[in-house]
Amino acid sequence: MKRALITGGAGFIAHHLIGQILKNTDWEIITLDRLDYSGNLNRLHDLMLFFDPEVRKRVKIVHHDLKAELNPLIRMEIGQVDYVLHLAAGSHVDRSIEYPMEFVMDNVVGTCNILEFARTQNNLERFVYFSTDEVFGPAPNGIKYQENDRYNSTNPYSATKAGGEELAVAYENTYGLPIYITHTMNVFGQRQHPEKYIPMCIRRICNGEMITIHSDSTRTIPGSRHYIHAEDVSGAVLFLLNYNGTFEPTWGNAKCPKFNIVGAEELNNLELAQIIADVQGKELNYELVDFHSSRPGHDLRYALDGNKMKEMGWVPSRSVRERIIEVVNWTLENDRWITL
Repeated sequence: MKRALITGGAGFIAHHLIGQILKNTDWEIITLDRLDYSGNLNRLHDLMLFFDPEVRKRVKIVHHDLKAELNPLIRMEIGQVDYVLHLAAGSHVDRSIEYPMEFVMDNVVGTCNILEFARTQNNLERFVYFSTDEVFGPAPNGIKYQENDRYNSTNPYSATKAGGEELAVAYENTYGLPIYITHTMNVFGQRQHPEKYIPMCIRRICNGEMITIHSDSTRTIPGSRHYIHAEDVSGAVLFLLNYNGTFEPTWGNAKCPKFNIVGAEELNNLELAQIIADVQGKELNYELVDFHSSRPGHDLRYALDGNKMKEMGWVPSRSVRERIIEVVNWTLENDRWITL
């Protein structure tokens, strides 16, 4: 039986990944988490209700803060693993601007500590580092960044994710670790933190409140993203772990493969809010606000090119609009997840 270590397992994306692994494999899962602002064991509790007791036994929770190296006791609790899926990270842009060193410790030092652990594994098949579209910076209209395009970090969060990404590349080049890097953008789904855009819109529209929408300096062009459901991200990860193809080094002899996991449709944030309002049968009250100029470090548009994964045979399982409708209805039925 394969064993997978998932860092940040009580986080939003990671708990969906745990669910997909339990559903589609017989693997054992060790989730490593410090249970801070982002981690919430209630996610795992609710998730486990969908599985019988024998399946639940395949999940083990280990408490650890990756700012510290994994000591012998923690290593013994984890044991040997076949996969390391590194999702743990500080991810709040505003907080990174106010407290950049916290993000250096979480996203750079923490990544180095888990890479050092991975280096001690006897039969490691794959280490997956979860990076972000934000390492490439804002995307002008008509531009979608490919996997090996240059970095252009516009805030400490994205800079530290790029730093962790380069450490992963270095461990592939120096130590021969079997590493994949993924770039994912604007993931949504059930049990997301209520401060995030989609659950925030669901709550405010339900309560008849105003929605503030990030726009350009003219207050006429809303920010846009390629939104993707967390289950589709999880499906892409399992696809990569089971992929039997090979990858030739890219220009400059770059050996560490990178993959963009991208939603099929780009939506601007006004369109998205309108879909959420339509599902609820309510009027959308909104205001376009120039966050781009007034809040340094926030970008109007991000965009990734998903053709590489598409050519390999992976695309999202359902349309983003179907997924949004599903999440809105689920959230309204489980409204404790949007209570602040």
